Amino acid sequence: MKDYLAGQLQNVLAAIDGVPADFVVEFETPANPDHGDLSTNAAMQLARHLRKAPRAIAEDIAARLDALPLDRKRVTSVDVAGAGFINFRFATTYLQDGLAEVLSAGSDFGRTADGTGKRVLVEYVSANPTGPLTVGHGRNAVLGDTVANLLEWTGYDVTREYYYNDAGLQMRILGESVRARYRALVNPNEPTKEIEGPSGDAIAVPETFPETGYLGGYIEEIAEGLVEKHGKALYDTSEVEVFKKAAEDAIFPDIESTLARLGIRMDSHFNEHTLYTSNAIWQTLDRLREKGYVYEDDGAVWFRTTDLGKDKDTVLVKSSGEPTYRLPDIAYHANKLDRGFDLLIDVFGADHIATYPDVLNGVKILGYDESKIDVIIYQFVTLVRGGQPVKMSTRKATYVTLDDLMDEVGEDVTRFFFMMRSPNTHLEFDLDLAKEASDKNPVFYLQYAHARICAILRKAEETGFEFSGNAELGLLTHEAEEALIKVLLAFPDSIREACTLKEPHKLATYLRDVAVAFNQFYQHCRIIGEERGLATARMALATGTRTVLANGLTVLGLSAPERM
Repeated sequence: MKDYLAGQLQNVLAAIDGVPADFVVEFETPANPDHGDLSTNAAMQLARHLRKAPRAIAEDIAARLDALPLDRKRVTSVDVAGAGFINFRFATTYLQDGLAEVLSAGSDFGRTADGTGKRVLVEYVSANPTGPLTVGHGRNAVLGDTVANLLEWTGYDVTREYYYNDAGLQMRILGESVRARYRALVNPNEPTKEIEGPSGDAIAVPETFPETGYLGGYIEEIAEGLVEKHGKALYDTSEVEVFKKAAEDAIFPDIESTLARLGIRMDSHFNEHTLYTSNAIWQTLDRLREKGYVYEDDGAVWFRTTDLGKDKDTVLVKSSGEPTYRLPDIAYHANKLDRGFDLLIDVFGADHIATYPDVLNGVKILGYDESKIDVIIYQFVTLVRGGQPVKMSTRKATYVTLDDLMDEVGEDVTRFFFMMRSPNTHLEFDLDLAKEASDKNPVFYLQYAHARICAILRKAEETGFEFSGNAELGLLTHEAEEALIKVLLAFPDSIREACTLKEPHKLATYLRDVAVAFNQFYQHCRIIGEERGLATARMALATGTRTVLANGLTVLGLSAPERM
């Protein structure tokens, strides 16, 4: 309906002098049903362009719409209200035809062709294989994967990619951490030292253990595996590569297993090391230097970001010769664009908010279209139990890993809670609420609504009613029936909006509206006990509601249980 009305309004506005050529009509659903089914404030937005009172503009637009004329099988009335709102009311035939479309499309209802022919690469998770995935990684993973689902439902050809750094400082520290633990296992008399542990306490570690080394128990497990495989043969090895490789080979499968529990499977993995072996990093640096944006000072290589609006220039290569993450990231994004994608989406935590613009600037300097890169920034997560934040550290012994979280509250709940708030807001993950099997728990509420509809339909069939695809939908004239149909028909627009804004929580909010509308319908409109024609029509409406809930839960990556 929004597409139809937008098209009609654009036709009308094109004939009015003074309306900007790029003006876009926006709609909203009025909070008060008495104000119609859709409303636009276009007249108010155009007042400054047309130098007229908004209401006068609205009345002119409404008259022009009536003169088109509008399809009265879709829209019964166009009214002007207040200071200049234009309100539209849907026709009963539109609702009936729309419900028939829901039933006919089934599991495909909600899919659109907006992105047909366009290739998108969504890069998310991208955690270095230095340890198990944490709660912080969880929000990144779920956000990126759900955005990818939304893109697929709107017609895009989507590739999910995991990029990880296996060439930088943190991976070297990981290898050194494993080597120190290995040496201590091989030689129990290995000298020790004390360092500060995660809780501020002093703990003993091998003397060769790096100051910022990884302390999780998984490091010792990897070292034990090396002892079993190599015995003492690696004790005098000065190279860290064998220890780093052993850690990566042990940790990355665990990461993939954790993601699989959330229903996340990547289409491709990109290894930062390949940017070095292909010489892409240094070629990128040379190209930036040729453009005049690179210089050397104090032994380091600098990016002239003051020419790009920043207060200070930025280091690209440290005096040690090691690139900062910006340089390989610029090379990586150039690689992605060279692969022919129409759109790149990056999912980053809030700690990247001040740094990713350097990468976009670098890509632009290299001659690429940086507008093809869309960066989603999300705020961080706090676990809360009993109203108090749960202390988090990098040790697996504390409550921080994504697997531990799923063990406690379940995969579906974990996934839903990570996406039920805007990415722009800090997320408090309430563990007590997450485990509550009641309407207060939002994912329980949605899944229970689906299971309840399944139970209602089973019961209706047991008592002799059957919906086999044919129903007299014109019998659905009750206010609660029409209200539910209107909510169901908004599903494709809800998918489209959540996709366009890259905000999956909008779809989660919409699905709650569906569940609420169904509950209100069922309070007023029985199935069992009504005459057969009406009961069959209401079974059709319940079936359509089940379809929308199931499809929406699928897009969110959640199960749609038939029994709870």
